[in-house]
Amino acid sequence: MEAEHTSMTIPYLYETIAFLLTVVIVVPLFKRIKMSPILGYLAVGAIIGPYGAAVIHDANAVQHFAELGVIILLFTIGLELSFARLKSFSKLIFGLGAAQVLVSASIISGLAFWWGNTIEAAVIIGLCLALSSTAMVMQILHERSESATTYGRASFAILLFQDLAVVPILILLTILGDTSSGDSSLWLTVGSALLKAAITIGLIIFVGRFLLSFLFRHVARLRNIDVFTALMLLVILATSVITGLAGLSMALGAFLAGLLLAETEFRHQIESEIAPFKGLFLGLFFMGVGMNLDLVMAFEYGVWVVLSVVGLLALKATIATLFARLFGLSWQDALRTGLIVSEAGEFAFVVIGQATLSYQLIEPNIGQFMVVVAGLSMIFTPFLAMLGKWLADKSNQSQTPNDTPDALHDHIIIAGFGRVGQAVAHILTQQSIPYIALDTNADEVRRLQKQGAHIFLGDASKQEVLHMASVDNASVLLVTMDDSHASIRTTHGARQHHPELKIVVRSKDEQHSTALLRAGADQVVPETLEASLQLCAHTLQASGMSREEATACVEIERSEAYSRLLHEAKAIGNQNPACDKP
Repeated sequence: MEAEHTSMTIPYLYETIAFLLTVVIVVPLFKRIKMSPILGYLAVGAIIGPYGAAVIHDANAVQHFAELGVIILLFTIGLELSFARLKSFSKLIFGLGAAQVLVSASIISGLAFWWGNTIEAAVIIGLCLALSSTAMVMQILHERSESATTYGRASFAILLFQDLAVVPILILLTILGDTSSGDSSLWLTVGSALLKAAITIGLIIFVGRFLLSFLFRHVARLRNIDVFTALMLLVILATSVITGLAGLSMALGAFLAGLLLAETEFRHQIESEIAPFKGLFLGLFFMGVGMNLDLVMAFEYGVWVVLSVVGLLALKATIATLFARLFGLSWQDALRTGLIVSEAGEFAFVVIGQATLSYQLIEPNIGQFMVVVAGLSMIFTPFLAMLGKWLADKSNQSQTPNDTPDALHDHIIIAGFGRVGQAVAHILTQQSIPYIALDTNADEVRRLQKQGAHIFLGDASKQEVLHMASVDNASVLLVTMDDSHASIRTTHGARQHHPELKIVVRSKDEQHSTALLRAGADQVVPETLEASLQLCAHTLQASGMSREEATACVEIERSEAYSRLLHEAKAIGNQNPACDKP
């Protein structure tokens, strides 16, 4: 009796327990098998939802809470940008994004009309399925640390335009559903909605620039993390509600708040505080998507569902890839962009539901069929992201630096030409020391070649690429890659095939250093160690110690740290080139 009373006084208690249990099981399991946890959330949602085992009956209630995941995700995306950075790729947003939406919507609408739907239903279906899943794509990019890549920025530009397109789509839905409105009231509705949207966005930006910094600065002086977190959540929810009341996407309001806070000194603190909320609510969102999948219908119309999903993915991927190429992306980045935005989005569930139930524009069975197609297409997104990466890697492997001069001797090969590699190359150039840089980012290679850098497209972990870079005549291989696994593979391969080559590697930390030493590196430079030593030196000087004394203390610590690494190298047999593969 007491247990029954408790469950009744705590709404959604069983649903919460089921969700938390899913997080504890799914995330570690899928990370262990190197798969996106998104797939686990979707699968569990489909199994325990109303169309599966019906452990959770009210999928709509879960979906309402889950929308917070998308809101918080867009807020964190805004935090990672700024208005200046956003302006820098406005061409992609309003060019590539608009082209993808308009062409995809037109073709899908035409197919839907040809299949027997009314013109109104066909237009709504086309617009809904032309949009992609912001939550799905941005989470995958975040998991892979690819948000700042060329294809990551292009994908985000498309998604941002799609979020902006939500407003006119909702207006159009209202107009199509209200058959009694005349032409004058139609234009009045459109004009007032757009004016309201513009005023709302302008007010948020104008007021936020002055108010947010003041509020967070005042709260920060209190040194109370609870109040700081409460203010952060208040800002996110308040801006979301304001844009929602104006007929805009609630997630767009959170995105604007993130953009405004990105220009303040509190950005990094806010990022660390919001991270747990984002992960949990996004997990709930993906479970909600899984719960909306009518598995009975999926099996009943199996062939048509499969053809529709494959057709949708292929059509949208082709359109986005071609337009991305037209807007200057390499074929590799264009293909990855096309594949990752080829799915339908969560917005389809909302609009198709309204068009079916509220406005009777779409027949119920057609509406449910489209929801199933949209949901299943989202499930394929992680696999399509992996396919895009695999195809890009295969393409890069086939492009070796075949125009590398054969006469180079005693040069340095720089594997990975990011900020660290470019800084080293600058010093080498000043000292007239020859170098060859290798990188797998085709756009960056092309850009840096135009600036005069001696860089070529190629994967340094491939021996044929190192051979074309005259590795037999090189004095040093310097590995500066950001990807820890790639740096280990490159070091191991170079050591196996070139036992006498000197290999110096940038490492993340001591654990990474151990793996690199095991792979055959002659010397590793842990960036966390060097950064901490520099901080220590400045701190000692700031506390009153002379520069000479501070330097001496730091040098002692540096010597001891590198001695430990050297001892580790000897202990694991680094002297022997035939060490075990990591």
